[in-house]
Amino acid sequence: RLFFYHHASAFSPCPSTRELVIMATTDALSLRGVLRGHRGWVTAIAVNEDGTQVLSASRDKTIVQWNITRGDGEGALSQYGIAHRALKGHGHFVEDVVLSKDGQFALSASWDGSLRLWDLNEGKTTRQFVQHTKAVTSVAFSPDNRQIVSGSKDHTIRLWNTLGECKITIDEASQSHSDWVSCVHFSPSTTTPLVVSAGWDKLVKVWTITDEFKLKQNLAGHTGYVNAVTISPDGSLCASGGKDGTAMLWALEEGKHLYSLDAKDIINALVFSPNHFWLCAATDSGIIIWDLESKQEVASFGKDFPDFGTSTLVPNPAALSLAWSADGTTLYAGYSDNLVRVWGVNL
Repeated sequence: RLFFYHHASAFSPCPSTRELVIMATTDALSLRGVLRGHRGWVTAIAVNEDGTQVLSASRDKTIVQWNITRGDGEGALSQYGIAHRALKGHGHFVEDVVLSKDGQFALSASWDGSLRLWDLNEGKTTRQFVQHTKAVTSVAFSPDNRQIVSGSKDHTIRLWNTLGECKITIDEASQSHSDWVSCVHFSPSTTTPLVVSAGWDKLVKVWTITDEFKLKQNLAGHTGYVNAVTISPDGSLCASGGKDGTAMLWALEEGKHLYSLDAKDIINALVFSPNHFWLCAATDSGIIIWDLESKQEVASFGKDFPDFGTSTLVPNPAALSLAWSADGTTLYAGYSDNLVRVWGVNL
């Protein structure tokens, strides 16, 4: 039932950060290059199935479509792709971006209070979704791409169809988050359709959407606001993290806390590997990859990595956003120094 494909090498004794810096020269972990072009924090990243196109959202109010060329070197001086076009229209920071399954459309969420559906062939907005009364922080497609869920600083979660019609608003005090909604996700499982949300009220909420959109349970345990929630590719596990620097793992069906992992810093984003039993966190000080079988760190890398390329303007860039390539060998990470760094991971 598990989706994970195990490589024996991934479970060898865990290397320390010092060893990983040395391993960088052996291709186990390498900085393949960067995507340079944004003029604000890179808040979200989406990668298409074949890895030829990457989208990045930014506080510069744009989403950039990148054509991946894989560059001609390594480190921060190597340009890993070319900006194909910037998608413009939002009037404030773009906080999230997701791709449709076929890679033809994208959805973006912005602090201007709207969602936009983009035709990526034309580079144009085809629909605007306007019902939220404050910044929209997160957006997600359902597995069949027929439904859209969004979360906002107005404390609500909204369910939409692709025509931009808001079908359900979760705003009842008894069910909804009592603070900003920071993250929403559909479970990839089609047998038990669920939505998971996270908020600044320190809660993760699990919602059933089979007959009606209703609260299944609250997952409590975080001691600070929650920035990120993610679901494993098979839909069995959920991970959450935020201000308290702890990644909490949950069994989604039972709503049970399994264990916690210490990131030692504020967690900004979380993502499961598509082909290893790994969880990856973006924090204010860098990136951590844990092996969930041994519950050990297999990698941890930040600005001390060779050729990382920090600037005097942003000497300590925070890692803000993450996306794996479909084959699980390339990790795209967005930072507060306006760069996407592209990591080759062959641990």
